[in-house]
Amino acid sequence: MARMLRLNAVSGLIRSRLWAQILVAMMLALTLGILLSPGSGSPVAVAPGQIDSLGEWARLPGQIFLNMIQMVVVALIGSSIILGITSSSDPEFLKRAATRIVPYFVATSALAVLIGIAVATIIEPGQYIDSSTLDLAPVPDQTLVAPIDRVPATEQIAELIPSNLLSAAVTKNLLQIVVAAIFAGIALISLPREKTEPALRLIQLVQDVSLKIVGWAMRLAPLAVFGLILDFVLRVGMSALVGLSAYIATVITGLVILLALYLVIVSVLGRRNPFHFASRIADAQLLAFSTSSSAATMPLSLRIAEDRLHVSPPVARFIIPLGATVNMDGTALYQVVAALFIAQLYAVDLSSVELAVLIFTVVGASIGSPSTPGVGIVILATILQGLGIPADGAAILLGVDRILDMCRTSVNVSGDLTACIVMDKWLGERHALPEAVH
Repeated sequence: MARMLRLNAVSGLIRSRLWAQILVAMMLALTLGILLSPGSGSPVAVAPGQIDSLGEWARLPGQIFLNMIQMVVVALIGSSIILGITSSSDPEFLKRAATRIVPYFVATSALAVLIGIAVATIIEPGQYIDSSTLDLAPVPDQTLVAPIDRVPATEQIAELIPSNLLSAAVTKNLLQIVVAAIFAGIALISLPREKTEPALRLIQLVQDVSLKIVGWAMRLAPLAVFGLILDFVLRVGMSALVGLSAYIATVITGLVILLALYLVIVSVLGRRNPFHFASRIADAQLLAFSTSSSAATMPLSLRIAEDRLHVSPPVARFIIPLGATVNMDGTALYQVVAALFIAQLYAVDLSSVELAVLIFTVVGASIGSPSTPGVGIVILATILQGLGIPADGAAILLGVDRILDMCRTSVNVSGDLTACIVMDKWLGERHALPEAVH
């Protein structure tokens, strides 16, 4: 019965054409934002001093939407992973899943970084901007660059296990929440079923309540999208987008190539129709694009994986929450393109060794990157400093970071759903559901 109620809730969202509502909201926000932008010359353009006030009210629905999602994201991730582990009757499921998903995530992240390096090297977006017109400080002597306070690898590994679960929940350290949920899931399947049944019912209830709240939030999605996009266009304007158009085009080109690679993976490794896959995940892509948050999109991704792509619940409930936390291929591609772009602006030539360091650093940084808006620019600053490039160069990208954050988050979510298809095939956990799409 609970399963049927969840299906009905999702079916209602699908019947309401959520993707179309979001798309219309985006178009209206872009149009209105351009008309109201102070530099547009439009008769309805607002004064520069009014942008902050108008933007605050415009993004209010989006803030409410994101806060509703963030309110339940810890409970939803924890309950989904635990139920994903325990819903499989095979005790070896977790072992088989871990030995496949970890290499898969690392491999796709590495491919994303290589794609980013390729497009940035071929297009060279930094060559299209006159650095003399930018407020760029000269590159300091390599010996004068302050070393980064690096956390020892042993300490990083130890900190994966939360010493205080309440602190991890309060700080929304999703990677620690994932690890704790995996431990809890393993412990539950190692105990007799009659002992764990009450706990599993409670965890199922937690997930159902979380999904109900998410369903309420999803009703706000079109209005939230409209407000967030309108606020972005008002604050940034078209001038910033035009000035960094080569850089934006390079990042988007890389992301499109990565999306094409996902379709190839779905076809070759997942043995699914890639066009059917692309059409079924559009809702999740649009919501991710609008909110810039994999965590906010996770509930919808989970439902799409189970109900539209027919991925088995154990696989979907394990891969989607895990992917929303550690699988950030789009972010990895963006970070490497941004690093090379700023290096080109500063005329810094990276050696083969430095490129190798960049690859490993970006792959490592993308795994466990918080699935919330705006963190990519912070991680980028750290990567730049590690390469001897002034971290202040990241400030050049602040004006357009939001739009690229939206694009890369959409790709991140696509990567999670692609991983679901592949793991469903490899783990042999699929439903006996009809696929009318092939």
